[in-house]
Amino acid sequence: MDMLSFIYLVAIAAEAASGAIMGMRRNMDLFGLCFIGTVTALGGGSVRDMLLGHYPLGWVAHPEYLAFTIGAAVAAAALARQAYRVKGAFLLLDAMGLVAFTVIGCNIAAEAGVHVVIVVLMGLITGIFGGLLRDVLCNQVPLVLRRDLYASVSLVTGVIYVGLQQGGMAQGQAMLAALVVGFAMRMLAIRFNWALPVFKAEHVRGFDED
Repeated sequence: MDMLSFIYLVAIAAEAASGAIMGMRRNMDLFGLCFIGTVTALGGGSVRDMLLGHYPLGWVAHPEYLAFTIGAAVAAAALARQAYRVKGAFLLLDAMGLVAFTVIGCNIAAEAGVHVVIVVLMGLITGIFGGLLRDVLCNQVPLVLRRDLYASVSLVTGVIYVGLQQGGMAQGQAMLAALVVGFAMRMLAIRFNWALPVFKAEHVRGFDED
């Protein structure tokens, strides 16, 4: 198994687990946990493949990914039964999935021969869309739309990965550097509440609501 395949399996397991934990926090049954976990793990890649015209979709070509994500969701539900309220576990798994999927998305887009800007954009979409779908299905404002750095982390991760390769660094080294920097950035953003500016209702006073 090469490094990219290993990272992909880690990423879908982490995101499936984060989806299952979110489902548990919403009191879902086992089917709900498995569904949310699978959507979280495979949603971003599916959107990316549709935009790139890359068919069949990854999980259609490799249905074993479905079994893997369902297994990861069930395992997370079983292991987290007494600790699913711990926010840190969810954030850690989500951060791992975010940066790993970003790198994977960039790599797949690069293989498709698209412009370097689109490569970074596809990395961003792969990184954030699964979590966005998870949060929408769980009736929660998506992390990507809230104040903490999330999409920005994915964007920085993609730029580092692509930029280092453009500068002549080997793919494996660029991948490791991007993963470490992106994960550290996400963890530091959570720890120290790094955030983009938030625009509140009072900032648009005077505008009539529909």
